[in-house]
Amino acid sequence: MDVPRETEERARSFIALLQRWNTRINLTAEREVEAIWHRHVLDSLQLAPLVPEGDGPLVDLGSGAGFPGLLLALATGRDTHLVESDRRKSAFLIEAARSLGLARVRVHPARIDAVTLPPAAVVTARALAPLPDLLAHAHRLLAPGGVALFPKGRTAEQELTDAARAWNMRTERFPSRTDPQAIILRLSEIRPAGPTT
Repeated sequence: MDVPRETEERARSFIALLQRWNTRINLTAEREVEAIWHRHVLDSLQLAPLVPEGDGPLVDLGSGAGFPGLLLALATGRDTHLVESDRRKSAFLIEAARSLGLARVRVHPARIDAVTLPPAAVVTARALAPLPDLLAHAHRLLAPGGVALFPKGRTAEQELTDAARAWNMRTERFPSRTDPQAIILRLSEIRPAGPTT
């Protein structure tokens, strides 16, 4: 992937901070710089070209160590809301946003269903929950015309089949650039499925 130089420099600074915190709290299983770069940073940054034009807020659910939400904030400069119920991880996200100068990032140390957020142009989540659960959150949080970006692994098609029982949506699939067995789902027009007659 071609990453702009400024984005790469800031992402490398983020990795250094993550490594320091990783000695105290478990943020990622990977400890080496290049493993974190490929497995988490590039995996997150590949979503940036799929974010629609405009300046509406981005909401990242279950942000953990900041993937993909914090990296997307770094790459896009958008208002970004990171929702993470683990207080220690939330503290890391607050410090990371501060040290990277990401003034438009807000960290919400709360459960997803308990947080009040502005209508989102984009909702993201990575390795958080099965697709039917993610769609319920996205439906509640997205503004009209908003999109959800969900990286998914080899179970993606089965999750789409399961989700279709309760949800209607427009589905776009994009191959992952970091994992040949993964895809990125870009979902829009998310609404509950009506009763069949």
